[in-house]
Amino acid sequence: MISVVLLGAGNVATHLFKAFHASEEVEIKQWYNRSLKTIDKYKNKVEVTDDLSSLVLADIYILAVSDDAIEDLSMQLPFEDRLVVHTSGSTSLYAVDMKQKRGVFYPLQTFSKAADLDFTDVPICIEALKKVDLPILKKLAEAIGSKSHKVNSDQRQALHLAAVFVNNFTNQLYRMAHEITEQNGAEFDILKPLIKETANKIESLSPYLAQTGPAMRDDKKTIKRHLKQLENEQHKAVYELLTKSIKKTHGRR
Repeated sequence: MISVVLLGAGNVATHLFKAFHASEEVEIKQWYNRSLKTIDKYKNKVEVTDDLSSLVLADIYILAVSDDAIEDLSMQLPFEDRLVVHTSGSTSLYAVDMKQKRGVFYPLQTFSKAADLDFTDVPICIEALKKVDLPILKKLAEAIGSKSHKVNSDQRQALHLAAVFVNNFTNQLYRMAHEITEQNGAEFDILKPLIKETANKIESLSPYLAQTGPAMRDDKKTIKRHLKQLENEQHKAVYELLTKSIKKTHGRR
């Protein structure tokens, strides 16, 4: 049984709490947040606190807080030489105060409080300053059904950057597509099978080989027609930028 103290109450913290609580191999000893009101509804399931001085002994302390808060919160912890990890993809391992055993437990997934999440589909990137601390982080990931991946800081930060492209930027493109369909009285839902197939395709093909469309074919007439259709200048700028990128990648002029 791995004992955990969870600090923070955002999207990641909330999903981790649910996963840990459902696991027979994890004991959540305590849940801290500076605003007790946010986590008070869970007090029948776990001890909640807003007092750092009252933190209890545990195997791992997980700082599931905003990137900017990691360093400050770790410095306020009233103990030393315990395993303290953060959940950030882009923040340095060294953001955790040096008086602690430092590590990272980064779930590489998009988190929304209202959406259910199956942690068997969530890879956990683990990192530790001392190799001796890696096995317990791996065991914690396995306890919630996740596959762990040992990474270094450069690899983790590259994965986080790439995640912004495949998730955040892609979602913004969905939003633009939604605006285009709405403006013309078409149903966005008709595009959902295409969205799913595009995602499924990279299970068997590289993104390079999976590329299709007018930019890939260098279909100048279609590209010109699309640009004429676009009334929103932001949409037009994105279309032109991505078209240029695809053409350059695939040797089109």
